[in-house]
Amino acid sequence: MHISLEAFVMRKVAIWGYGQEGQAALRFLRGIFPEKKFGVILTPAEAASWDFGNDPLIEVVAEEVQAGTFGPYQIVVKSPGISPYKHTRAMEWAHFRGTRFISGTTMWFAQHRNDKTIVITGTKGKSTTSALTAALLRATGARTVLAGNIGLPLLDVMEPQPEPDYWVIELSSYQAADFGGHPAIAAVLNLSPEHLDWHGDEETYYRDKLKVCIHGNADLTVLNGADARLMAHAEGSERQVLFNDRHAWHSRGAQVWHADEHVIDLTETHLAGAHNASNVAAAFTIVEAFGHDPRTLLQAVREFKPLPHRLSHVGSSHGVTWIDDSIATTPEATLAALRSLAPRPVVVLVGGFDRGLDWGEFARQIAAEPPHALIAMGQNGPRIHAQIEDAIGPLAEHRPALKLVETLEEAVAAARHLVPADGVVLLSPGAPSFDQFRDYAERGRAFAQLGGFAIADEHIEGLGS
Repeated sequence: MHISLEAFVMRKVAIWGYGQEGQAALRFLRGIFPEKKFGVILTPAEAASWDFGNDPLIEVVAEEVQAGTFGPYQIVVKSPGISPYKHTRAMEWAHFRGTRFISGTTMWFAQHRNDKTIVITGTKGKSTTSALTAALLRATGARTVLAGNIGLPLLDVMEPQPEPDYWVIELSSYQAADFGGHPAIAAVLNLSPEHLDWHGDEETYYRDKLKVCIHGNADLTVLNGADARLMAHAEGSERQVLFNDRHAWHSRGAQVWHADEHVIDLTETHLAGAHNASNVAAAFTIVEAFGHDPRTLLQAVREFKPLPHRLSHVGSSHGVTWIDDSIATTPEATLAALRSLAPRPVVVLVGGFDRGLDWGEFARQIAAEPPHALIAMGQNGPRIHAQIEDAIGPLAEHRPALKLVETLEEAVAAARHLVPADGVVLLSPGAPSFDQFRDYAERGRAFAQLGGFAIADEHIEGLGS
């Protein structure tokens, strides 16, 4: 829904949720309306964590959301982490009574209708592809802002000076669900079940992801032609360009090709695996759509460093390599990580917050191509352990070691005993971290520390030349 900033002047406004995006929304609105009073809607537990210093222009509403919570407000800026599907009745009642809900992303796009905006989403690879796309555009000499889910809220970069030539915007499924904008390019990299606790079911998740491009929401849609599920669900998108199509930019193993022309091998880069070759093909497709020849930008790919917690090399000790892939929150992402490290012997740590995803296919793939060992941990560790045990039961040869523990600390200790001298200890949990950690980054840092390695700088450059 589009709501002009002028509409905020005479209406009572609340921020719903006060995480990174909620704080950015308040900073932005306070900058425009410094004397205006704003509500901040929080659960009682959330409210206990914040001290607004008796600010007379902040009205804290600390309660579990119910039908009357939104009644005093005409506009509510909802944070993306809050699932509308868990508050449907309260929101419908409020909408009927005149309350309008809006997201920070929609507010930003309303002010940037004519800019060269690139929205990138997908179940896997969106952060790497976003950062790589920004790096390629910067290599052309263009001033490029990298923002969104990758760590820089859009409302914190409403009017940077000087104005950028391009905006590269990563969107999570939460942000895509609330999307109201019209990007120049919307890229969807892939689709597999994810965040079902937030979206409710698979079909809703897919529909929410594709809001960035269907029904003419984007001037150009970039899609992964090799993802059958994505292509089936993206029929409503209009002008399409495909990557991973044999006639265009596509990956073959760890190589990137354009039709029959071999362009770059990822062994020349800091990136690893077929999944990253696919990400490079997507980034090449995007920059080419703006008239740049990716063949002239290969040095930028060679110099690009993987983002923290995405198959990141954290250190080596006594011949053993330690790799942090804490960002992997689906079983499919863990399988991709294992394939990228083959044929080295790998001890993989899996498990975490249980949101009900099926690990059956993961277990079947493990039985077909077993790593050296698997250690299941966390809330869903017992369920993962049981499914893998059933799948590998019939194996007579090449049966991987399998162990069940509770914590990451126990998992790392077990990995030290199981990993061979030339092997890899891989944290690629295939599940969120919320059972034991605040987020995947905290989990990744803990893994590095438990392995005995220094924590790398995690800064991601948002503004760049």
